[in-house]
Amino acid sequence: MKIIDIHTHIYPDDIAQKATDSVRNFYQIGDFSMNGTADMLLKRGAQAGISQFVILPVAIRPDRVQHINDFIWEQAQLHDCFIPFGTVHAAMDGLTDEVERLLSRGVKGIKIHPDSQRFGIDDPRLFPMYEAIRGRVPVLLHMGDHRYNYSHPVKLRKMLDMFPGLNAIAAHFGGYSMYETACELLRDTDCVMDISSSMMFMDPGVPEKYINLYGAERMAFGSDYPMWDPLKEVGQFLDLDLTDAQKEQIAWKTATRILKL
Repeated sequence: MKIIDIHTHIYPDDIAQKATDSVRNFYQIGDFSMNGTADMLLKRGAQAGISQFVILPVAIRPDRVQHINDFIWEQAQLHDCFIPFGTVHAAMDGLTDEVERLLSRGVKGIKIHPDSQRFGIDDPRLFPMYEAIRGRVPVLLHMGDHRYNYSHPVKLRKMLDMFPGLNAIAAHFGGYSMYETACELLRDTDCVMDISSSMMFMDPGVPEKYINLYGAERMAFGSDYPMWDPLKEVGQFLDLDLTDAQKEQIAWKTATRILKL
């Protein structure tokens, strides 16, 4: 079965371990065997049967946005299987200029991590970005964390209502640690959910429950490397009690559609 991993992160080799440890410390979870390098992603991904990887950058500081975007773009030129996204920061100067620079290069979407970046999905400073990308590329958002309010699903619902035609990918079943709330708010929208960083926290049968409620055509596989091992994540996904058609849809068809691959 073809597999596209819609949710991965990589870092420059010289800082990869430090950056990965920082993310794990932020969540106090993670697979400590993963180091955050591109080489390890390629190795474990190949063992898992993953053929393409969406690479998602995150810029904690606004002055680092372009540098981080350039790193992801350079890596995508080195590895044909990498699908680059870009990122922005609500506090940066020239936000829409950076969006247009990224789109002119051919990036496939924009990634926002509200909790790490410390601004809400509905921050008015992001409105020009939503306007600039709607109908063009999707925005993939880290979603849900009971410790913060930046990424609450109600904020994404607000933006989907405010910006018709905005294509959104809501990570972590639409809301890490608040799956039921996310489903209530997002079930009747068109946004896609990825299944990353969630299955291991759900009781048996719960991933299938939400996949059936949303519909497999709105679900996409994601490993969230280097938080987790892609090989283990693929195994956990394939063990779900789903039909072959549902698994194929989640494994690659949804990603192909929303990313226009």
